[in-house]
Amino acid sequence: MRIVEPAERHRADWERLYAGYAAFYRVEQMPEMRARVWAWITDPAHEVKAFVAEDAAGRAVGLAHWRPFARPLSASTGIFLDDLFVDPAMRGQRVADALIEAVTARARERGWSVVRWITADDNYRGRAVYDRLATRTMWITYDRKPG
Repeated sequence: MRIVEPAERHRADWERLYAGYAAFYRVEQMPEMRARVWAWITDPAHEVKAFVAEDAAGRAVGLAHWRPFARPLSASTGIFLDDLFVDPAMRGQRVADALIEAVTARARERGWSVVRWITADDNYRGRAVYDRLATRTMWITYDRKPG
């Protein structure tokens, strides 16, 4: 397995994975939405970046979307890991670990202070991985719609 930045050859696999991620979180996602996110992650000027995990055949079997964020209180920059998804057939093979490590390595390379992410309370399988790799924080998140 290799962790790489997504290329056009990954597009169909990435679409399948991202649709699976949306389904897992019960989010209705249209093809136009996936096209927009694909445009973001393949645009070097956009803040959202990505990695995909490739199997031996070069097929994308996992994805991670991330972006830098300013941390004013610590006067530093961190990485927010927005999306992480592994093909269900590949789970248990440490694909998520490799993707998180790639994001962490990018933070280390840039001298950034933290890799942060959220997950659903009932994402027990994912949380087992996260509890092994990171420290759960005390922070509770809130959403407020501007409209």
